[in-house]
Amino acid sequence: MIFFRHISFLKQVLLYTLTAFGGPQSHFAMILKTFVKKRAYLTEQELIEYNSFCQILPGASSTQLITLIGYKRGGVPLAIVTLIIWILPACLLMGALSFVVSALQYTPSSKTPFGYIEPMTIGFLLFSTSRAFVLSIKNYITRVIMLLSAALTFWFFKTPWIFPILIIIGGIATNFSNKRIVEQTQVKPRQIRWTNIWLFVLIFAIAGFLSENARKQEWESRKAYNLFENFYRFGSFVFGGSDVLLPMMLDQYVARPHLQPATDSSSIKIEKGALLTGYGIVRSIPGPVFSVASYVGGLALSKEGKKSQLIGTIIGSIAIFLPSALLVLFFFPVWQYLKKYVVVYRALEGINAVVVGVMIAANVYLFSISSFSFSNPQSYLSFLVTGSVFVLLKYTKLPAPLLVVLCLLLGWIF
Repeated sequence: MIFFRHISFLKQVLLYTLTAFGGPQSHFAMILKTFVKKRAYLTEQELIEYNSFCQILPGASSTQLITLIGYKRGGVPLAIVTLIIWILPACLLMGALSFVVSALQYTPSSKTPFGYIEPMTIGFLLFSTSRAFVLSIKNYITRVIMLLSAALTFWFFKTPWIFPILIIIGGIATNFSNKRIVEQTQVKPRQIRWTNIWLFVLIFAIAGFLSENARKQEWESRKAYNLFENFYRFGSFVFGGSDVLLPMMLDQYVARPHLQPATDSSSIKIEKGALLTGYGIVRSIPGPVFSVASYVGGLALSKEGKKSQLIGTIIGSIAIFLPSALLVLFFFPVWQYLKKYVVVYRALEGINAVVVGVMIAANVYLFSISSFSFSNPQSYLSFLVTGSVFVLLKYTKLPAPLLVVLCLLLGWIF
């Protein structure tokens, strides 16, 4: 088989998968060390170029980057195998966690180790927001875009199209700015093959059509169709990585369902605490943070029985990563041509500012729906956990998995 020639490469991918802690920021450094410095599967300049390309695409950037390296080594077949090796361990672990959490929710005892994972997760998000602010907000126009995006996202948090609309507007707005950038050189026109892009669009359209019909006609398996559409849409519109996925899921499964009658069982509803628990735990395991979709997919169908819950973990895993894979493999040849245009870089500046605004709105939203009470000492401890996690991430080199373990121990003790 063709893969025999790439056994050594696939072993390195597996080793990288099992040791890739710390999220996208750490993943890039590990790829540089493993695939560039150690094995020379690609040059440092190629890696930087690939990373820049992945940053302008929606979806899981770390996943797209390792998939693109596989594509460079052996075309689409090796890229697909690389993708499966990268996502499978984390998806299996997070899918299994959904069974653990759903079981604990229905036991008489309320004491679980997950009590402080929610405030810990808010601390992680605050830290990510501060880093994104420093990297992306550097002039007047980006500050304006950030503030407007934060306000509009918070006010219209229950409107599903607010995210893509803001991204489009942000990309257009910075093309009217006077940002200093290398002048565009003469670009020779060439024909772009858009055929394969239609596969991405077709799946999007079919998923939306089936999901809407399943809801209106009350199909027995409507939640499975809705779940696939939700995560495929998330994977298609998440600019800025996993920390932007969180507000989208909060909107879809926490905020909007509360507008429905309590007796309505047609929509997918997930408790905020359970959602944030998975989002915190996923940072303590190696692999892509987007594997939290396996966990959320399992929780979404947990009330339908164990078999449906297993199907939910599979749907979440496939639907969240499919857009990332399609976009990176089909747009990369197009990128070789489009990257010569200055408009792409100017649009990216506005998109990054919108992403920071969305993250700020997510922080405000989480605090607005928190269960803080002046008469409850545990509330003060939760705020202390949030602040401590933020400070430790910002000013120390403590690894994220260690913080997760400490918060789990705190949950057992208190």
